Amino acid sequence: MELVAITGGIGSGKSVVARMVQVMGHEVYDCDSRAKAIMTESPEVRQQLEQAFGKDTFMADGTLNRPHLSAVAFADDDALARLNGIVHPATARDMQQWAEIQARKGAAVAFVETALLHTAGLDRLVDKVWHVTAPARVRIERVMARSGLTAEQVEARIKAQVNEDRIADGEAVLVNDGEAAMLPQVLHLLARN
Repeated sequence: MELVAITGGIGSGKSVVARMVQVMGHEVYDCDSRAKAIMTESPEVRQQLEQAFGKDTFMADGTLNRPHLSAVAFADDDALARLNGIVHPATARDMQQWAEIQARKGAAVAFVETALLHTAGLDRLVDKVWHVTAPARVRIERVMARSGLTAEQVEARIKAQVNEDRIADGEAVLVNDGEAAMLPQVLHLLARN
């Protein structure tokens, strides 16, 4: 089975591409949603998060206190590195288990949607990379519209992912600038698989 990463910085439109390939019948592992689930569901990860970020990391009902964790992690590079050091390995293990299941089901290709392909070390686990790009202005506007974050908050998150914006050799590029049609680009790349 071929495992293809769909990546790009925050607001680039990688989720749009992931939904397209899903609608076409392909399985997609969403690293962001799985990482959030793992932070809540895995006793080992929960314990590590509480040790690193305090009891306020989880609410009284056991749910993740996202505002607290975001405020701590995005304000300090060391805290973000600690968070990533806990969550990324757990998500990579979960993704590998998912990929094994897809292969056993007989899938010829499966996809992994991730904003942190290189940072999380997932680039070593996939066969191909589709890199979704968009101008910074467009990305900021998209994230502000869907999240309620300020432009400064979005820019801080873009800055935290700066290594992910570089396009490595061999990565296919999809332009999602609001003008170029996405479907023909996706169909072209699917035809190459």
